Amino acid sequence: MRVFRRLTSAIAAAVLLAAGLITATGAAAQAQAVRGQASHAAKGPAAVAAPWAELANATTGAVLWTRSPATKRPMGSVTKVMTAYVVIEAGHLNRVITVPKGIIGYDREFDASTAGLVPGEKYTTLQLLYAMLLPSGCDAAYTLANGYGPGLAAFIAKMNATAKKLGLSRTHFTDFSGLPNPGQYSTYSTARDLVRLGRDAMRLALFRQVVATRSYRVASGHGHPAHTWKNLNKLLTGYPGALGIKTGFTAAAGECFLFEARRGGKTLIGVVLHSSASDPKVVFSDATKLLNWGFSQKG
Repeated sequence: MRVFRRLTSAIAAAVLLAAGLITATGAAAQAQAVRGQASHAAKGPAAVAAPWAELANATTGAVLWTRSPATKRPMGSVTKVMTAYVVIEAGHLNRVITVPKGIIGYDREFDASTAGLVPGEKYTTLQLLYAMLLPSGCDAAYTLANGYGPGLAAFIAKMNATAKKLGLSRTHFTDFSGLPNPGQYSTYSTARDLVRLGRDAMRLALFRQVVATRSYRVASGHGHPAHTWKNLNKLLTGYPGALGIKTGFTAAAGECFLFEARRGGKTLIGVVLHSSASDPKVVFSDATKLLNWGFSQKG
């Protein structure tokens, strides 16, 4: 079958060359690209659904496998990795923040996932990080961004400044949750940039602690009721060695997942973007295939 495909590609290139639609140089380049793609596919994991994906060694950053790594794409709530990074780097994690009224309109406009926060309630920054990263609470992201900007616009500016500092040249934020602006998506990144962001975030001990937590309970206290927030990352309970980090979804982004796992002294980090239009099981299947393949490789 592989030989047949190479012959078919060669014949197609010859036809185009004869018709004058490509040059001899172009035909050679096309044939080389086909051979490279076939070799790359043969070496990589099988049946990964995501059109945009990457797997890397989390320690060294060496890319093990990639698919369209430089294409700018929306990534849904994977955006919250940057929101958490900016907040943790700013510090003052015991600071108490009041949930603003603005979360009501924000959550309703986008039918956003929430952590069940109510305007006027008070939480520490640390509690809000759990509320944002485990159940993917857009209300918690809004509260953190408003408090740490101060103000939403100032916080988004900090997100973009941090992206520039980290060398994420094909990443841009217009929102702290990854939700779209009406009629467009202008919060975007790439598979390559998201792996880099994930590596930087996982260097922060607190971030690692939060995203590895399967369930977090906040007891009722002064200014807020009790909550139990469960992590949406199913690999934490279904994949030995899973360490985090964040799921994401919007209609434009599809099902997305930035993930990390460790086995036998090797730590791998990967991302899949738009594995499915609506089925979250597919991102976990994609991640599992990538990790299994990566851990099977020597070196």
